Formats: sequence, C-alpha cells, structure tokens
Amino acid sequence: MTKDATVSARIDENIKSQAENILQQLGIPVSVVINTLYHQIIIQQGVPFPMTLAKTPATLEGMTKAQLDAKLEHSYQQAIARQGRPLKDVMADLERKHA
Repeated sequence: MTKDATVSARIDENIKSQAENILQQLGIPVSVVINTLYHQIIIQQGVPFPMTLAKTPATLEGMTKAQLDAKLEHSYQQAIARQGRPLKDVMADLERKHA
C-alpha cells in the first residue's frame, strides 16, 4: 500500500515535544504511531480507547433522602468495621493525583 496522504493537526507544543521525546526513546517514528492509531480506528470501528466524560460525584442537592440515608448508613458500617483509611493517606493520594 502506498503512503501518499498527509495528516496535519495543530496541538500544544509542550504535548508534542513530550510525546515525541518518549517516542524517540522507544525508537518509534511519529508516523508509525499515527498510522497504527488509524488502523485501530478502522479495526475497532471507533476510537481505540474510552472517550467518556468523567462521572461527577453525587451532591447533596442531587440525592433523594433515601439515597443520602443509604450512603450515610454504608459509611457508618464501614467505620464500625474499621474499613476506612487514614486521612493523611487519602490526602497524599489526592495530592499525587492532582499534582
């Protein structure tokens, strides 16, 4: 199959640089990655990785009284069973995730 088409896209320079640096370390040309992505789109008949909106956590305003009661009861039972995690561990995870 001859390769006679060009793909052009504008992206953030920092993202481009970081990705190309990784690909260079792996010894993979950018064109191979783009070609592979296009092949996977064809094979899978869609984007080969999830592209979904993150679920937003339920807020108090969006919950019924029964849902809130169930959530509080579940949390209470976890606390009694000592299934919680120390706050410092939870905060450290959040800081790592959003650093």
